[in-house]
Amino acid sequence: MTEPFVIVGIGQLVTNDSDVPGDLAVIEEAAVVVEGTDIAWVGPGGDLPDRWSDARTHDVEGRAVVPGFVDSHTHLVFAGDRAGEFARRMAGVSYQEITAEGGGIVATVAATRAAPADELVTSARRRMERLLAGGVTTLEVKSGYGLDTATELEMLRAAAAAADPLPISLKRTFLGAHALPPEYRGDGDGYVDLVVEEMLPACAPEADYCDVFVEDGAFTVDQGRRILTAASDHGLQGRVHAEQLGHTGGAALAAELKAASADHLDHATAEDAALLAEAGTVAGLVPGASFQLRGPQAPGPMLWDAGVTVALATDCNPGTSYIESMPFVIALGVVQMGLTPDQALWAATRGGALSLGLEDRGRLTPGDRADLVILDAPSHHHLAYRPASPLVAGVVCGGEPVEIA
Repeated sequence: MTEPFVIVGIGQLVTNDSDVPGDLAVIEEAAVVVEGTDIAWVGPGGDLPDRWSDARTHDVEGRAVVPGFVDSHTHLVFAGDRAGEFARRMAGVSYQEITAEGGGIVATVAATRAAPADELVTSARRRMERLLAGGVTTLEVKSGYGLDTATELEMLRAAAAAADPLPISLKRTFLGAHALPPEYRGDGDGYVDLVVEEMLPACAPEADYCDVFVEDGAFTVDQGRRILTAASDHGLQGRVHAEQLGHTGGAALAAELKAASADHLDHATAEDAALLAEAGTVAGLVPGASFQLRGPQAPGPMLWDAGVTVALATDCNPGTSYIESMPFVIALGVVQMGLTPDQALWAATRGGALSLGLEDRGRLTPGDRADLVILDAPSHHHLAYRPASPLVAGVVCGGEPVEIA
């Protein structure tokens, strides 16, 4: 067992030790004791118990410390890139037009199907390493670029293999219903049959969740309901890509089925917010996607005020949000979406943890997993105030200090 160590000299310690979303429960001039993989004690530095007086210490010299970021929505396993599509979008071609021409998700599907398994593992690990260096200590990874049984299964296994040598925590999501593959174009119900009858039984043992993209041109509410109901029979809780490009009923479906999260929500309404709040479904907001698509940001303040638990995530993917920085996502959540700095940090830590059903993450209290980020700044407000600055000075993940290159 690793010897305990004490982080001292913390200017501001964000604990999230409160039942009130957005209440960061900050301790000034604090210390944290790490034993093994967990937090053993937190409090004012002057109150450090004698039992740890001889423990190894690390003085952060007045820097702020926050919980490790929880990135609850990513698509890290893929091959190729879509930089050319990005350039076309910036020149005025719409995402829908590019998709109709055979680009978008199906372009990544072709590249991913053709890629060797070890290439998928290696490239995904590099992305995970960059996220970890930027303070992400827990993340979710989706499949969805295979759209056939063999490749979807390979993606889920590649995510696990990529994370295996890292201290980072991983949740995996089966997203076979991400788009219609070319061989099923015009036969959505036939593809849903494949997802329910073949893909889910094969992939469910490798996954924690099942996700569906409910959108015009993807899957209908009825198709999504069928897939998520079948997923529940395999022990998988649901997640929904909802209300991203238009309002198509995905949020209401997520609430109806008490899904773990409804994500994107750029076109969510007050009625959707009320349903999500009542169902206890987390709103997984991904401001980087709206930023890169030049689209409307999700109504984060409205969802928050309606009592919906809000999470922020990168949505890191090769097409619409190739973003590997949670600090930048926090800044977007504040500057473009309208959350306060406290709300955005809470959503990127505790909110993400609740989205993934992890009670001991996104918070720094005794018994929680020792996941924390040392900021090269005196306050967490600098995350949104200085969005292009490399503010992550150190990371502890599962009690293990992570070297920052």
